[in-house]
Amino acid sequence: MREEIERQRRREAVLAGRAASVRPVVAASWRRMRSRGLDPGGGPRVAPLTGAELERRRAESPLAPLLPHLRRALAPAVEQSGLLAVVSDAEGRVLWRTGEMPVRRLADRLGFVGGSAWTEGNVGTNAIGTALVLDAPVMVQGGEHFVDSHTFWGCAATPVHDPWTGRTLGVLDVSGPAPAMHPHALAMVQLAAQVAELQVREQHRAGLDRLRAYAAPLVHGLPGPALVVDPHGHVAAAVGTSPPARVPLPDDLAVGTTWLPTLGPATAEAVPGGWLLRLDGGATPGASQLVLDLAGDVPTVTVSGPSGTWTHRLSPRHTELLLALVRHPEGRSARELALDLFADDTRVVTVRAELSRLRRSLGPVLEHQPYRLSSSVEARIELPTDAARLLPGSSAPVVTALRQEAAG
Repeated sequence: MREEIERQRRREAVLAGRAASVRPVVAASWRRMRSRGLDPGGGPRVAPLTGAELERRRAESPLAPLLPHLRRALAPAVEQSGLLAVVSDAEGRVLWRTGEMPVRRLADRLGFVGGSAWTEGNVGTNAIGTALVLDAPVMVQGGEHFVDSHTFWGCAATPVHDPWTGRTLGVLDVSGPAPAMHPHALAMVQLAAQVAELQVREQHRAGLDRLRAYAAPLVHGLPGPALVVDPHGHVAAAVGTSPPARVPLPDDLAVGTTWLPTLGPATAEAVPGGWLLRLDGGATPGASQLVLDLAGDVPTVTVSGPSGTWTHRLSPRHTELLLALVRHPEGRSARELALDLFADDTRVVTVRAELSRLRRSLGPVLEHQPYRLSSSVEARIELPTDAARLLPGSSAPVVTALRQEAAG
């Protein structure tokens, strides 16, 4: 009893910021939770999805075809250790759970049920939510959870990506009572996710090979520069131009004229399995306006220039990065952006990698040394009327600060 009281005192001291005896990844997450005003003694803030909405998300999940593989890969952990295998979507919503009745009952007590939102902002530090924030594998054990009622629980999770597009497809998690969590649980979920990602890559690669076979005779002899791309912008064939391996495409690409930030004006024609893009020539026009739209369910960026407008859906990480840059037109260093996103100035490598990916989409709109928007771009943010709806799944300090300003 005395040891338990002492452990609780140490935990309270760390939560209050008077001590630093937890791992850096956990300490950074707790700083994000404190900045959000999350109560360690509270419960979930977001209600689970309705049955109909949960079924819709399951049917539309890109992980649904991979379920047989994921269940086979995690069966040893579930069957031998009495743990729970969980698959969530990219928003941290629990889609599927597999495990014996006793552990499912324990999960029910936590609200860890189908359709629940297992994000940091909803339930505090946990493997699924923190893995989504960091876009990296995470294990959280016992008292490392931010919320008091979760301190008997353990969890190990890793994001599952589409390696073809870079999009996060969801999260794979193993959870259960902390004493039952094996140290190798995290390695197990990582291996299962890696095999699943290889399957996704091979499906895309086969589609691109079919498109190449069709595109080669199609572009031969065209009078001007052109290229054929798959629906994700990967180049299958090109003539009269040397494009990158992948071209960012607008989300609303349709037959007719369009504008590509990295290539300029183009005319799009639909072909089986992709698009034929005839390049209209001339220098790529400079952008004059950027709108970061956070008012809808899916954040988007719209870039306008002399030759047209281009709209692109943003990942959660790119939304947070772009928000930080719009709010700081003077520019930010990688260290400052790491604090803006993670409350952790050691994550500069992650920031630089994500900015490199974002720049491939936005082209000359982004500059560096320091990282900033081009001085020729007029930028603005569109916010929801209710501050609580502003990126509800994000725990980034830059988002928390904007929520407080919008609410106040």
